[in-house]
Amino acid sequence: MTERIRILQYGLGPIGCALARLAAQRPGLEIVGAVDIAPGLQGKDLGEVLELGRGLGVRVVADAASTLRQARPDVVLHATGSHLPAVKDQLLGIVAAGAHVVSTCEELSYPVYRYPELSRELDRAAQEKGVALLGTGVNPGFVMDKLVATLLTACTKVGRVEVGRVVDAAGRRGPLQRKVGAGMSVAEFQALADANKIGHVGLPESAHMLADVLRLPADRKLVEELKPKVADKEIRTKFVHVLPGQVAGVDQMAAVLVDGKEIIHLHLEMYVGAPQPVDRVLIEGTPRLEMAITTGVHGDVATAAVSVNCVPLMSALKPGLRTMLDVPVRITP
Repeated sequence: MTERIRILQYGLGPIGCALARLAAQRPGLEIVGAVDIAPGLQGKDLGEVLELGRGLGVRVVADAASTLRQARPDVVLHATGSHLPAVKDQLLGIVAAGAHVVSTCEELSYPVYRYPELSRELDRAAQEKGVALLGTGVNPGFVMDKLVATLLTACTKVGRVEVGRVVDAAGRRGPLQRKVGAGMSVAEFQALADANKIGHVGLPESAHMLADVLRLPADRKLVEELKPKVADKEIRTKFVHVLPGQVAGVDQMAAVLVDGKEIIHLHLEMYVGAPQPVDRVLIEGTPRLEMAITTGVHGDVATAAVSVNCVPLMSALKPGLRTMLDVPVRITP
């Protein structure tokens, strides 16, 4: 009989709960610990927090270090923040405990360009403990990078790559709707955009991953643009109320240029009320490839699936800081 993989869930916001809920359903996984700093969760059985209708015999605690020592997880599912510097100490603490990490931190998905020194520090720490550290999810982690990189393997030559993603944020979690500015005035949105405090996190990471897949030169140029998507009608969700003229979400772009020529173009529209969610990939190459997922990929569901599907693969990865380019495709029955 194969031993079950011991899992600790670190972070119990909407995404963390989705990860833990899926992990609790997998027969090959055993949840042995849960960490979150929210006072209202302390001491509760994880099964109650996840609304499973049954207890899991795992209590939620705030002290990560002691829980890691006592629970001795093989893999930690980490979901506490989008920005790498803010979660650095959490990741180093997990690695120091000798556990592999699967994290939904967007900036961890391909951090070497944004945070070269921090990337080296995390890589060294993971190598010293013989564990792998992986940032993943749906975007970044799959739709606008891993999936595209997989399609690129069918081409003998590539001239340009264009990826478009339209997401109806109305069907997503409350924190995401607020993160894209739904319900704000255009002026409020612009002030936060100027301070780099709003918008989707991870487009540059996906762009750089694809640029490396295409072996574009190091002196390539990354260009970004962030604009508000303004509502033309009233929109109500469970979490926000948007009036005409207010911000419904983001219209965001990242592109990679070589000698002034655009080679990679990533375009994300994530807003409440988007009428036709879709994920599209166009590869202008040999052969020319065009793909569309006409319903779009549901971000919260797919983030949980991608993350949990990576868990059984972690022990086979080379120790250190890894990316989704190192992870084989896995199909879970």
